[in-house]
Formats: sequence, C-alpha cells, structure tokens
Amino acid sequence: MSITNSSVYAGAWTALVTPMKNGEVDYSDLKKLVEYQIAGGIDGVLSVGTSGESPTLTHAEHLEVIAKTIEFAAGRVPVLAGTGANSTHEAVELTREAEKLGAQAFLHVAPYYNKPNQEGVYRHFAEIASATDKPIMLYSIPGRCGIEIAVETVVRLRKAFPNVVGVKEAGGSCDKVSRLVRALDPDFIVMSGDDSLTLPFISLGAKGVISVASNWLPRQVTAMVAKMRAGDLAGARALHDAMADLFKKFFIEPNPVPAKFALARAGVIGSPEVRLPLVEMSAENQALVAAAMDAFGNP
Repeated sequence: MSITNSSVYAGAWTALVTPMKNGEVDYSDLKKLVEYQIAGGIDGVLSVGTSGESPTLTHAEHLEVIAKTIEFAAGRVPVLAGTGANSTHEAVELTREAEKLGAQAFLHVAPYYNKPNQEGVYRHFAEIASATDKPIMLYSIPGRCGIEIAVETVVRLRKAFPNVVGVKEAGGSCDKVSRLVRALDPDFIVMSGDDSLTLPFISLGAKGVISVASNWLPRQVTAMVAKMRAGDLAGARALHDAMADLFKKFFIEPNPVPAKFALARAGVIGSPEVRLPLVEMSAENQALVAAAMDAFGNP
C-alpha cells in the first residue's frame, strides 16, 4: 500500500497517547499500545498529536516518539507524524527532521495562540507543504487554536500543493464538513476529529475518524467506521450507541487524561501519568469513567 495514495488516510485512525512513567516517556508501553492497535485492526495511527501531549514533549522526545512509533508499526499500518507548531519555522524543521527519521506523512495543526488571519494560515501551511513532497493532513481545531482553517483556505492549499491530502476537522460543524466535501476533489480526505460526530460527518462525505476512544476500543471504532462507509447505518449506529457514553466520558477532563486512565485501568499501559500542566483525574471523574468502562464491558 502506497503512503502517497490518499485513500490510505481513510478509515479509523488512533490519535495515540504517549505513555509515561516517572516523568519520562515509557517506550515499552508505547510498543504495547501500538501492538494493541494493530491487533485491533486499526487502519492507521497518529504519533504526537494533541493526545500524544505534543505541547509538553521536549524537541528530542517529540522526534523519538515518532521514530519509535514508526519502528514499532514496522509497516503494518501507516503512521501520521504530528509535526505542527505555531511557529512556521519550527513546524518546517520538525517536519524535515521527522522525515529524516522515516516519517512518510504529517499532521499539521492550525497555528495556535498567535491567531493569524487566513492569509497567514495559508502562508504557514504553504511553507510546510513546500518543504516536503510527503503527504500532509491539515488539522482544524478552533477550540484549542483560537482559529479555524477556513474552507476557502483548504481549497487554496489543495490547488497549490497536491501533497495536502486531507483535513482533520474538529470544529464540531456538520455544515463545515458538508462545505469541505463539496468544495474539494473526490480524492481529498476529510476526517472527523470528534468521536461522537463520526457518523454524521461520514454521512456528509467524511471518510473516517482520527479517534481518541480507539486508544482503548480500536476494534469497535474501526468496525463502526467500516459499517458506516459501507452503508450499514443500523450496524454503525448500534456500535456508536454502545460507545456513546465512553465518547463523552473520554472528554470529561482534558484529553488525554481520561484516555490514559482508561488504558491503565484496562492494563494496556502501566500508568495513567500525564505531564504538567495536565494532572491526574479527580476521584469523582475516575469513578465516572470506570463506571462507563464497566457498563461497556471488555472490548
């Protein structure tokens, strides 16, 4: 399967957490998590996105986690490398360095905090897309970035840079997904960035999800997406309904705190540890997530 084929990026992908222990990245647990995803039939994995705690990994850790994820996946599933930054120069350099380590495709978040206008957003991504011939997926998440990647900006980028192959849309708007699908060519990949909105987004033309819940439920999320894309709405909805409470509970505190708690509780990784300024879940919310997991049962 060619990584340059945009259809590779459809389906169910997991935004991997980055396991930690005693303040350090736990690479043995990262390997276990990657194996768990592959055993669950996931279509692909994202390394060092928001769920991977990209804001608090050091530069060296960021690149090492990407390199190890690629090593552990060993070509069995494609890997997206999260190399975004709100500094265009930093995003370009991270991308170049990750490419040297074997990364074959990249996820780039909208430039956060400095809040550029859409011309600035376009030029930011244009610099990145010019720095590599590898596929790039954009990531629009206005709740974290303070800005979105407008439909018109996505269209401009796709026309100018064929290696801009898709967008992870996490703005919560069915209308925007519909507009993206209608404005872009059929090979362009729109992916849901919200587990709970995956079904309506696919019904409007999105081609899958980059999921948080699939850290624990790769098999179920993959099956839900496959059924929806095959036109089996009843089957897809049954799976959605079974996971709906977990979709909500995985965001009861800032991501990836609940996901790491769930993975540690299920024994997939050894520790729910996160890095400051994130902190462990409150006892009250731990009980709520645990109850939702118990109600769902074994994945």
